[in-house]
Amino acid sequence: MSSAYHNPVLLKESVNGLAVKENGVYVDVTFGGGGHSKEILKRLGIDGKLFAFDQDEDALANALDDPRFQLINQNFRYLKQYLKFYGIQKVDGILADFGVSSHQFDMAERGFSIRFDADLDMRMDTKQKVSAFEVVNSYSQEDLAKVLFEYGDLRNGRAIARAIENARRESPIKTTAHLKHVLQPFLPKMKENKVLAQVYQAIRIEVNQEMEALKDFLTQVPEVLQKGGRLSLISYHSLEDRLVKRFIRAGNFEGEPEKDFYGNINVPLKKVGGLIVPSKEEIAKNNRARSAKLRLAERI
Repeated sequence: MSSAYHNPVLLKESVNGLAVKENGVYVDVTFGGGGHSKEILKRLGIDGKLFAFDQDEDALANALDDPRFQLINQNFRYLKQYLKFYGIQKVDGILADFGVSSHQFDMAERGFSIRFDADLDMRMDTKQKVSAFEVVNSYSQEDLAKVLFEYGDLRNGRAIARAIENARRESPIKTTAHLKHVLQPFLPKMKENKVLAQVYQAIRIEVNQEMEALKDFLTQVPEVLQKGGRLSLISYHSLEDRLVKRFIRAGNFEGEPEKDFYGNINVPLKKVGGLIVPSKEEIAKNNRARSAKLRLAERI
């Protein structure tokens, strides 16, 4: 495994939060370079078991040679289905490190980074049909504006969507450089990279259906986790963190727990400790950790 693939964020803190039992069953739903998985395996005994998920085929090259380990090349939204395939009904802990891996950002041809000129792609699962090209060139102006506003927090999303539509009438927008050229009127000096990052984030989230996948995953967690089992989740932007925070607090995505006929609140999880963020030292070593937020919960 190349250590350059992905530098695991909040490594000790996130794995400590799982309170790993030697003979427990754990899941790392965002395997990537395997950093978190390796740390979990260090703490497991010979009868422990670790399952890992990653939809990116590139991550398969990092599979760990350990009889206690099983890597599943699928999106974590299929958590329950694939655990059941391996005969697992309940687990003792689940860890997730959401977002894009360093490897995906650094591979120019994947189209994730504003640093490189590449085809508009941004697919985490390269087998899927919809790429950034389809989003940019096929979505209606209204749908594109909605994506930019909801996933990129771009208040001028309608104007940007209009500019994209006008440009693609002349010729398809095929590359990140072409998209950047179209966006030029919306890129103020000193804030150019910030706005580009917001646009890229919005398109990437739509391409990979990240919010839908996260919701699918979270709703399966209470059924898969044993009572007393731990959940350790690292988010990188407010959209993810808001869903995680609300689900831990209320068991839903609206933020208010449901009550039964008698007014009793029934929530499946309880939070463990407070919000954890990277230290200044970690951010200095790995700038991509700067926006990370770790939340821990336990199955009631």
